[in-house]
Amino acid sequence: MPPASTGASTIVVDASAPSSPVTTTAAPAAAHERLEPGRPGYRRMSFALFAAGVAAFALLYSTQALLPAVSASFGATAGQASWTVSAATGALALFVLPLSALSERFGRRQMMTASLAIAVVVGLLVPFAPSMGALIALRAVQGAALAGLPASAMAYLAEEVRPKALIAAIGLFVAGNSIGGMSGRILTGWVAQAWGWRAALGAVGLLALACAVAFHFLIPKARNFRPGSLNPKALAKTVATHLADPLLVRLYAIGALFMTVFGAVYTVIGYRLIEEPFSLPQGVIGSIFLVYLVGTVSSAAAGRLVARLGRRGALYLAVSTTTAGLLLSLADRLAAVLLGLVLITAGFFAGHAVASSSVSRTATTGRAQASALYQSAYYLGSSAGGTLGAVAFHAGGWTATVALGLLAVLGVVSITLYGTRVARAERRALVPATR
Repeated sequence: MPPASTGASTIVVDASAPSSPVTTTAAPAAAHERLEPGRPGYRRMSFALFAAGVAAFALLYSTQALLPAVSASFGATAGQASWTVSAATGALALFVLPLSALSERFGRRQMMTASLAIAVVVGLLVPFAPSMGALIALRAVQGAALAGLPASAMAYLAEEVRPKALIAAIGLFVAGNSIGGMSGRILTGWVAQAWGWRAALGAVGLLALACAVAFHFLIPKARNFRPGSLNPKALAKTVATHLADPLLVRLYAIGALFMTVFGAVYTVIGYRLIEEPFSLPQGVIGSIFLVYLVGTVSSAAAGRLVARLGRRGALYLAVSTTTAGLLLSLADRLAAVLLGLVLITAGFFAGHAVASSSVSRTATTGRAQASALYQSAYYLGSSAGGTLGAVAFHAGGWTATVALGLLAVLGVVSITLYGTRVARAERRALVPATR
């Protein structure tokens, strides 16, 4: 396997290594055979986690395509309305670590099921929010509920799927995210144009309900999970260990910076397209999110990119693609803006799939916590990108939002270049020892 994306050597996850920082309550049982393409249960698992990804992203970003309509309904600015997105992603970032710890005790499958159920119930209440404050509060609760899904899903895959198939499996879960983000925005755009933004949010709630039911009946039981009793000191020690690992910290930063770009662009794009010279209606703006299909392809292809280019090479390609998209989107021609969004989406999802799979393969213990820290950084990046992107747009228009995105991309390049230097230094240091 190629070296990890930021330069340090890859640590292969041992199937027999405990993934939990908690104290196990029973003697370790022999590990069951892991899932891989062609084996029983792999297809069910893939469909189940794909459905979970659809529900999670459809709910998490359900108000993003509706921000101009929400602003008009409550007389709010773009920056104020952006909090209906940022509150959800920020709450997810804050709660993902404690909920991942609970998954170590009660199980990945149980945590994912409960998270989806609560988020769906809140999603069916969101359309009835009487004020902007109430809407933001409900969205924060929804984000906190969804926090139990991402890290638990990554840990579930790391425990149940063979290492060689892990990137492809995570890529499919990320692909479900892209489909959820796309379908939710398209659905809300057209429903809002016909019946208003409240009906649009209700439609997303029903879509998520169907996906949650499918997940519940399809997801296979965990065969390699060993529950343990909660141990706060051990948890704190595990978190501190992960944060002291330079490779993991670089991966967390890369995920946050990629998501800053993505959050800024997709929070603000509706405001840009509803204004001159585009003046597009809400339904057409929602359909713009069909470009998420590109993210589905690029995230699912991340494994092949890594095999051909290496992890750092795949990251450089993702960065170059995202940068080209940001620059293209500056044009005042709709075709150029659409092509820019395609490139930004492809670059983001490829970079995210590479970085998140690197985290899962690097952590040998406390994998749920390692994934949770990545998710925290990732969604903090989303929250910061959405709010800062809206503030930048209010202050300097789309050009200022693009400048924010380019600054974040520069951060990814700097981190990856630094990782390359570290890897080269490590290889040079090992040469005398092998003689």
